[in-house]
Amino acid sequence: MATAEGVFNLDSQRQQQLQERLHQGPGQEAQKQAAATSQGPPPSRWSLETIRASFAWLADYTLSGVWRLLNRLDLRLRSARVQQFSPDPHYASKLIDLEMALWEARRYPRSVVAVFLDEMGFCRWPDPAPDWAGVVPVADRRGANNGQWRLIGGLNALTGQVNYLDAYIVGRAKVTEFYGRLVEAYPQARRLYVIQDNWSIHTHPDVLQALQQWPQVEPVRLPTYAPWLNPIEKLWRWLRQDVLRMHRLAEDWRAVRGRVRQFLEQFVHGSQRLLEYVGLLGSGQIAQMIHGP
Repeated sequence: MATAEGVFNLDSQRQQQLQERLHQGPGQEAQKQAAATSQGPPPSRWSLETIRASFAWLADYTLSGVWRLLNRLDLRLRSARVQQFSPDPHYASKLIDLEMALWEARRYPRSVVAVFLDEMGFCRWPDPAPDWAGVVPVADRRGANNGQWRLIGGLNALTGQVNYLDAYIVGRAKVTEFYGRLVEAYPQARRLYVIQDNWSIHTHPDVLQALQQWPQVEPVRLPTYAPWLNPIEKLWRWLRQDVLRMHRLAEDWRAVRGRVRQFLEQFVHGSQRLLEYVGLLGSGQIAQMIHGP
């Protein structure tokens, strides 16, 4: 009769074996199970069928039995994450600059402000998305041609305050104007860190020259291709999900832009909920830079 210790040891061995094999990805056994012909490639992801086919000791299990075993060993169908990678050779030093700016804003909240800046474009026509309906929902695109509009926004890393400017075009003039808006929004700031990506407009000579009139503004350059370090990207995602997907205003461009402004106006005085949503509170990487682990 198997003892509890024996069952535990067997489960541990099976768990280790399964984990190692699942990490390697499907191979020849899975190819035989899943490919349409013998010349077909192995699948890129596991299924219960290909897991069973890849382990001889699972051959007599039903698919339900395979699922129960995997579940018992804490091996479940899990959503994947994209591996974060930036090709920037100065990634580490820029990360330190970001962390120091956020730390300083946390340490001296009355005189130092850190704002994440980014731009976003949106269109008149709604983006399709799942929706409750009696028939297949349709993203209505009737009316005039699909227009485009643009936003530039700043998200306060500590309070969740959002400042924004919208226009048909956001170029050098609008970026410069927005810097001025930020200075007006934080008159007490002796230092205003503006954390931004590497869009060429940010380093255009006209913009850099205009910045000389606001010596308190100090741009902080994020590493290239590192959107996970700019939480305002998640604000844009929220805006798209709640306002721009499946809206019923395709024939009223002014109303679409009004809804966008109405959404952003919720945060002009700061928002705890927004800080949580974009990862500036909690246990995420940026939150830990501000508040510590």
